Amino acid sequence: MPLMLRPPPGTAGAAWPAIMVGFFVAFGGVLYGYDTGTIGGILAMRYWLNQFSTGYTDPETGLLAITAAQSSMIVSLLSAGTFFGALTAAPTGDFFGRRVGLMVSTVVFTVGVILQTVATDIPLFVAGRFFAGYGVGMISALIPLYQSETAPKWIRGTIVGAYQLAITIGLLLASIVDHSTGNRQDTGSYRIPIAIQFAWAIILFVGMLLLPDTPRMWIKRGNAMKAAKALSTLRRLDVDHPALVEELAEITANHEYEMSLGKATYLDCFRGSLGKRLATGCLLQSLQQLTGVNFIFYYGTSFFQNSGISNSFIISMITSAVNVGSTFPGLYMVEAWGRRPLLLFGAIGMAVSQFIVAGVGTGYGIANETAQKVLIAFVCIYIFFFACSWGPCAWVVTGEIFPLKVRAKSLSMTTASNWLLNWAIAYSTPYLVDSGPGNANLQAKVFFIWGGFCFICVFFVWFMIYETKGLSLEQVDELYLKVPKAWQSRGFVPTVSFQDVQEVSGPDGARKSSLADLENTAMRKKSVQHDESLTEKY
Repeated sequence: MPLMLRPPPGTAGAAWPAIMVGFFVAFGGVLYGYDTGTIGGILAMRYWLNQFSTGYTDPETGLLAITAAQSSMIVSLLSAGTFFGALTAAPTGDFFGRRVGLMVSTVVFTVGVILQTVATDIPLFVAGRFFAGYGVGMISALIPLYQSETAPKWIRGTIVGAYQLAITIGLLLASIVDHSTGNRQDTGSYRIPIAIQFAWAIILFVGMLLLPDTPRMWIKRGNAMKAAKALSTLRRLDVDHPALVEELAEITANHEYEMSLGKATYLDCFRGSLGKRLATGCLLQSLQQLTGVNFIFYYGTSFFQNSGISNSFIISMITSAVNVGSTFPGLYMVEAWGRRPLLLFGAIGMAVSQFIVAGVGTGYGIANETAQKVLIAFVCIYIFFFACSWGPCAWVVTGEIFPLKVRAKSLSMTTASNWLLNWAIAYSTPYLVDSGPGNANLQAKVFFIWGGFCFICVFFVWFMIYETKGLSLEQVDELYLKVPKAWQSRGFVPTVSFQDVQEVSGPDGARKSSLADLENTAMRKKSVQHDESLTEKY
């Protein structure tokens, strides 16, 4: 990691301000991870079950419980809220700005936390889950957007990947707090874990008061002076420093080139190169969920408990700790290896681990002590492969593949895809795994489903994921316009300067010419100018 924090030779300005800003904004992932992780422990708390049960008795234990339908509703309502919140993130981020949009998101999240804290029955509790989810959905789209628009290109993957690290830390904190309060026989057993979320929201809200908005957002609004000041803050350079002027000019020229092609509507996000990128982002986020990771963190405690494993809360804490620790090598590998190799590595490792868990659990039964040890070991190995690859890298890729004019809209839709599948898995899992009338009672066989999707991930990465390591956001746009196949993207060297292209295109020329034609015209123009200067000299 130390090598990654050192900018390439000749890089002007300071790197640490943008790095610190990006890492702080990643803290919003704690809200996401903690809120996701805490519900699994709450659903297993005896006091909470007694308090919120509507009279249903578990046929195996004879104790008060909630039905599979109630469990599905309680867990999945957060994901339903996040789906709509993610879609709202685009107009919020464009109207209020990235920074204020994040602050608005924390306010919505806090309303949900209040409702959950005061609830004494299921209807108010699930209402709180929905509003908390709405806020989390907005945050989950706006954070990668803010990070990708402020981070230097040489460390952008690590900074955006830190968002996933914060999510894993939130999951671990949720496991620790649930374990600490789970045996209390009063409302503190579940109200303390829920109310702690006020602290996370306050930290993010107050911090955003002190941070600048993104330079690209100000360029999008046509305010070059504020864009220069924001970039100056992030790079620790004077607004008239040549390196800062050059970076800002390239951002501006790229945006003007994009806008000369016409303003982008939601429908435009589905057309041509933009549609290809949107499909890539939506499928990537959907497959991230279909690898089965949230089965572990939503229902892991209950699953291990039903498997006969004693101290299921401890197992949940172990899996969360593995999740956190395994994310660190991922933050290094995303820049050292690149996006494609890391995602391929993770997909293969996850598929093998899931099939082993499914095979052992099915062949020997989850009540078998040896099978339980193998199950826990390979669940942890699976989490390692996920946390170092698909966990952080999905957010990195979706945060950097879209051009500025549609970035907020497209990123909100890719994030909504993540949450849509998150909801589907949260809703269906109790019916798939649990015993009882109308349920599939798959138990460990459910890992065959997750393993199958991990296998699909391998082919998806090969055919759809472009290598974007080391490219600026503007150069990523050039990559998609010039390279037709994802597997041909490794080693791509950008040649376009959007400042040169803008000089020769003009509003009408850009509509009638391809990027390659405009680039060739720009190069011929520069060549003529060079020849003329030589003639004048001699």
